[in-house]
Amino acid sequence: MKLLLISLITFVVSAGVRGDKDTFDAIDWSAHQWQAPLPTDSRGPCPGLNTLANHGFLPRNGSNITIPVVLNAIKDGFNFYPTNLLRTAAKIGLLATENADNFSLEELALHGTLEHDVSLSRSDLSCGDHIHFNATVFATLKNSNPGVDYYNATSAGQVLVQRLAEETILSPNLTNTVKELTVRIVESGFYLSVMGNVTTGAAPKKFVQILFEQERLPIEEGWHRSEVPIMDDNFGTLIMAIGKATTWAPSGNIVCPWIRLQPEGYVSIIPPVPGTDRNADDEITNPYIESNPVFFIQ
Repeated sequence: MKLLLISLITFVVSAGVRGDKDTFDAIDWSAHQWQAPLPTDSRGPCPGLNTLANHGFLPRNGSNITIPVVLNAIKDGFNFYPTNLLRTAAKIGLLATENADNFSLEELALHGTLEHDVSLSRSDLSCGDHIHFNATVFATLKNSNPGVDYYNATSAGQVLVQRLAEETILSPNLTNTVKELTVRIVESGFYLSVMGNVTTGAAPKKFVQILFEQERLPIEEGWHRSEVPIMDDNFGTLIMAIGKATTWAPSGNIVCPWIRLQPEGYVSIIPPVPGTDRNADDEITNPYIESNPVFFIQ
């Protein structure tokens, strides 16, 4: 199963187009001061995107976000180039909305698109609020890698294992296919690279904690954008290291990777699921997806 995961990550990364390693323009940080969101502003389950909105790299109201807008915001805010992974994620974001070419941050909470079970900082959908920060959930990452002041690829992989074990107790039927694991590994690589060093894979704990807990760039604490552009090659190396540091097997009612195609609708899922004793004529139901269209990757 680990070979399958590594092969999937290798394919996704190698398919990307590498950006030019040119000198990036300086950011006018006076135009990107942190502002707490208003009650009417849209925020979602992704602390990185919420942070970019709080600093004005994304629209501060968190709405009307197009693919070019989100890719440029990630590049400007984090020096993270539009890798194949980011382009794919941005396109999937449009599946969470009825809009033709834009989405809001809250719409990204649609389960089965980018939002997934076993988050690093949010509850599962089946356990309650899966949009807002949850300190109890985040404690697993926050308290990891004891004895040092940084997180790294090894600790990130161990956190993924621990979080899955914790969430499985609370939600035995959670969705845990290779798709969800790949997303979790990419998210782990994201906080290590944008808050730390993409080459070494180490990130200061205080920077990572501020990103998750306050959804703020820790500029006052000494953080700055990566001096090395984060691209397919160096980011791919980092997430491969995280993948090798974790152990995983599919679990729950659904074992085939799947993705929702739109917010509303109905679907009955009939084909057999590998690794289960269900017959081809058995209807497969899942509380997360039984009323929503999905696509299975067989």
